[in-house]
Amino acid sequence: MKNTVLLLIAILALSCDNSASAQAPDAVKETFKAMYPGENDPDWHLDAHGNYEANFKKKGEKYRADYAADGTWIETENSIKKKNLPKVIKDRIKVEYGDRKITEVERVEHATKGLFYDVEFKQKGKNMDVEFDAQGNIIN
Repeated sequence: MKNTVLLLIAILALSCDNSASAQAPDAVKETFKAMYPGENDPDWHLDAHGNYEANFKKKGEKYRADYAADGTWIETENSIKKKNLPKVIKDRIKVEYGDRKITEVERVEHATKGLFYDVEFKQKGKNMDVEFDAQGNIIN
Protein backbone atom coordinates (compact mmCIF):
# COMPACT_ATOMS: atom_id res chain seq x y z
CA MET A 1 0.00 0.00 0.00
CA LYS A 2 2.81 2.39 0.92
CA ASN A 3 4.49 1.79 -2.45
CA THR A 4 1.20 2.40 -4.26
CA VAL A 5 0.73 5.74 -2.48
CA LEU A 6 4.29 6.80 -3.29
CA LEU A 7 3.82 5.81 -6.93
CA LEU A 8 0.57 7.79 -7.16
CA ILE A 9 2.24 10.85 -5.61
CA ALA A 10 5.12 10.62 -8.10
CA ILE A 11 2.76 10.28 -11.08
CA LEU A 12 0.66 13.20 -9.86
CA ALA A 13 3.73 15.41 -9.37
CA LEU A 14 4.99 14.64 -12.89
CA SER A 15 1.62 15.17 -14.55
CA CYS A 16 1.03 18.54 -12.85
CA ASP A 17 4.41 20.00 -13.76
CA ASN A 18 4.72 20.99 -17.41
CA SER A 19 7.76 23.15 -16.67
CA ALA A 20 10.55 22.31 -19.07
CA SER A 21 13.24 24.63 -17.76
CA ALA A 22 15.87 21.97 -17.31
CA GLN A 23 14.74 20.04 -20.39
CA ALA A 24 14.54 22.85 -22.96
CA PRO A 25 17.05 21.83 -25.63
CA ASP A 26 20.19 23.93 -26.03
CA ALA A 27 19.11 24.86 -29.57
CA VAL A 28 15.89 26.36 -28.21
CA LYS A 29 17.71 28.29 -25.50
CA GLU A 30 20.30 29.57 -28.00
CA THR A 31 17.64 30.82 -30.44
CA PHE A 32 15.79 32.53 -27.59
CA LYS A 33 18.98 34.19 -26.33
CA ALA A 34 19.81 35.45 -29.85
CA MET A 35 16.30 36.93 -30.23
CA TYR A 36 16.04 38.37 -26.71
CA PRO A 37 19.61 38.95 -25.49
CA GLY A 38 18.58 40.86 -22.36
CA GLU A 39 16.16 38.18 -21.14
CA ASN A 40 18.07 35.74 -18.96
CA ASP A 41 15.36 34.01 -16.97
CA PRO A 42 12.33 32.95 -19.02
CA ASP A 43 9.88 30.43 -17.63
CA TRP A 44 9.94 27.45 -19.98
CA HIS A 45 6.94 25.22 -20.57
CA LEU A 46 6.21 22.40 -22.97
CA ASP A 47 2.89 22.91 -24.78
CA ALA A 48 0.41 20.30 -25.99
CA HIS A 49 2.05 20.27 -29.45
CA GLY A 50 5.53 19.50 -28.10
CA ASN A 51 6.78 23.06 -28.63
CA TYR A 52 8.72 25.00 -26.04
CA GLU A 53 7.17 28.21 -24.68
CA ALA A 54 9.29 30.91 -23.10
CA ASN A 55 7.27 33.23 -20.87
CA PHE A 56 9.02 36.49 -20.02
CA LYS A 57 8.50 40.21 -19.55
CA LYS A 58 9.84 42.92 -21.80
CA LYS A 59 9.43 46.53 -20.67
CA GLY A 60 6.81 45.40 -18.16
CA GLU A 61 4.68 43.55 -20.75
CA LYS A 62 4.16 39.79 -20.72
CA TYR A 63 5.36 37.84 -23.76
CA ARG A 64 5.31 34.25 -24.89
CA ALA A 65 7.71 32.96 -27.54
CA ASP A 66 7.24 29.49 -29.04
CA TYR A 67 9.98 27.28 -30.47
CA ALA A 68 10.16 23.85 -32.06
CA ALA A 69 12.44 21.32 -30.36
CA ASP A 70 15.17 21.98 -32.96
CA GLY A 71 15.28 25.66 -31.94
CA THR A 72 13.20 26.98 -34.85
CA TRP A 73 11.24 30.05 -33.78
CA ILE A 74 7.48 29.74 -34.39
CA GLU A 75 5.93 32.90 -32.96
CA THR A 76 6.00 35.53 -30.25
CA GLU A 77 2.84 37.01 -28.86
CA ASN A 78 1.87 39.49 -26.21
CA SER A 79 -1.47 40.62 -24.88
CA ILE A 80 -2.49 44.17 -25.71
CA LYS A 81 -5.49 46.31 -24.90
CA LYS A 82 -8.26 46.71 -27.46
CA LYS A 83 -7.53 50.45 -27.59
CA ASN A 84 -4.02 49.63 -28.89
CA LEU A 85 -5.31 47.81 -31.98
CA PRO A 86 -4.74 49.65 -35.27
CA LYS A 87 -7.74 51.88 -36.07
CA VAL A 88 -8.53 49.95 -39.26
CA ILE A 89 -8.98 46.76 -37.20
CA LYS A 90 -11.12 48.49 -34.58
CA ASP A 91 -13.32 49.88 -37.38
CA ARG A 92 -13.67 46.44 -38.99
CA ILE A 93 -14.57 44.87 -35.65
CA LYS A 94 -17.21 47.53 -35.07
CA VAL A 95 -18.83 46.80 -38.46
CA GLU A 96 -18.56 42.99 -38.55
CA TYR A 97 -18.46 41.96 -34.89
CA GLY A 98 -20.02 44.96 -33.12
CA ASP A 99 -22.43 42.85 -31.11
CA ARG A 100 -19.76 40.48 -29.76
CA LYS A 101 -17.72 40.90 -26.61
CA ILE A 102 -13.92 40.82 -26.96
CA THR A 103 -12.28 38.60 -24.35
CA GLU A 104 -8.62 38.89 -25.41
CA VAL A 105 -6.40 40.72 -27.91
CA GLU A 106 -2.88 39.63 -28.81
CA ARG A 107 -0.22 41.10 -31.07
CA VAL A 108 1.53 38.20 -32.78
CA GLU A 109 4.75 38.01 -34.76
CA HIS A 110 4.74 34.70 -36.62
CA ALA A 111 7.51 32.99 -38.59
CA THR A 112 5.35 32.45 -41.68
CA LYS A 113 2.35 34.78 -41.26
CA GLY A 114 4.32 37.84 -40.19
CA LEU A 115 2.69 40.41 -37.90
CA PHE A 116 -0.99 39.99 -37.11
CA TYR A 117 -3.51 40.60 -34.34
CA ASP A 118 -5.48 37.76 -32.78
CA VAL A 119 -8.82 38.94 -31.40
CA GLU A 120 -10.86 36.52 -29.31
CA PHE A 121 -14.62 36.99 -29.16
CA LYS A 122 -16.90 35.45 -26.55
CA GLN A 123 -19.45 33.04 -27.94
CA LYS A 124 -21.44 30.08 -26.70
CA GLY A 125 -19.23 27.04 -26.48
CA LYS A 126 -15.64 27.69 -27.54
CA ASN A 127 -14.64 31.33 -28.02
CA MET A 128 -13.98 32.49 -31.59
CA ASP A 129 -10.53 33.75 -32.67
CA VAL A 130 -10.22 36.08 -35.63
CA GLU A 131 -6.78 37.00 -36.99
CA PHE A 132 -6.31 40.40 -38.66
CA ASP A 133 -3.29 41.68 -40.53
CA ALA A 134 -2.20 45.29 -39.86
CA GLN A 135 -4.42 46.51 -42.73
CA GLY A 136 -7.55 44.99 -41.17
CA ASN A 137 -7.83 41.98 -43.47
CA ILE A 138 -9.00 38.72 -41.92
CA ILE A 139 -6.29 36.11 -42.46
CA ASN A 140 -7.70 32.96 -40.87
